[in-house]
Amino acid sequence: MATQEIIAGEEDRLLSEVRDSIAWITFNNPARMNAMSRDMWEGATALLDQYAADPEVRAIVLTGAGDRAFVAGADISKFENERASTDARMAYDRAVTGFHAAQARIAKPTIARVNGYCIGGGLAVAIGCDIRICSEKSTFGVPAAKLGIGYKAKGIKELERLVGPAFTAEIFYTARQFTAEEARIMGLVNRVVPEAELDAALSDLVDRIAVNAPLSIRAVKEALIEHGKLESEQDLSAHYATVEQCGTSDDYTEGRTAFMEKRRPNFTGR
Repeated sequence: MATQEIIAGEEDRLLSEVRDSIAWITFNNPARMNAMSRDMWEGATALLDQYAADPEVRAIVLTGAGDRAFVAGADISKFENERASTDARMAYDRAVTGFHAAQARIAKPTIARVNGYCIGGGLAVAIGCDIRICSEKSTFGVPAAKLGIGYKAKGIKELERLVGPAFTAEIFYTARQFTAEEARIMGLVNRVVPEAELDAALSDLVDRIAVNAPLSIRAVKEALIEHGKLESEQDLSAHYATVEQCGTSDDYTEGRTAFMEKRRPNFTGR
C-alpha cells in the first residue's frame, strides 16, 4: 500500500510517497518548470534523510511534476527574498549544499526520472543520483556562462566524473542545451526512451532493484560513495563491514536456497 506524505510549504512544492518499497520525491512547481526555492531544497534534504533511515525503503526516485521539466534550475521569482542580501544568499547556498550532501551520503540507490528540461541546478540534482533515465524530449544544460555565474569546482568535478573533461568543457563553455540523445552519448544519462514508455522503463528498473538483496546493493553504493571522494579522504571501513555482513546474513542463506529450489528469493535486508 502506498504511503503518501506532502511536505507542507507554499502550494505543497514537494510531494512524496512510498510505493512497493520505492520512495518517490516529486519537485512540485510545474508553473515554473519545477524551479527550486530554498524551502524546496531544505524539504527535499529532510526527505532524503528520512528515506535513507527507513529500512522498508529499497530505492529513491526523484522526479518533477508535470510533463515539461525535471527541474529547470532555481526559482528566479524567489530571488528578491532569497538572494537579496549576503545573508540571504548564504542561507540559500547552505540549503543547496545540504541537499547535495544528503544525496552524497545515501547508501541506497537513487534514480532521476527526467521528462523535459533538466537545467542548471536541476542537472546537478540528476547528476547526484546513481542512475538517470529520461524521455526523448528531455534537454540538459548548464547556462552559467550565459548568466555570468562562477560554477564551483565540486559541481564541475561531479559532471566531469560522468562525462569526462572534454564534454564537461563543451557543456560549460557553450552553455547550450543538449538533446537526450547527446546526453546519452556523453554518458550523462543511462537510458533514453520515448515519453510514453518512460514510466514502464522506470518501473522495470526499480522493480529489479527492489527484489535484490539490500545488503549487496548497500555494499556497492558504499564503495561508490567513497570512490567519488579524493583518495586521501576515502574510508572504506563501512563498505568492508557490509561485505562481511552479507556473508553471514539471512539473505545470503535465502539467495542460495532460492537458487537451489529454482524460485525467486525473498530478501529482507537482514
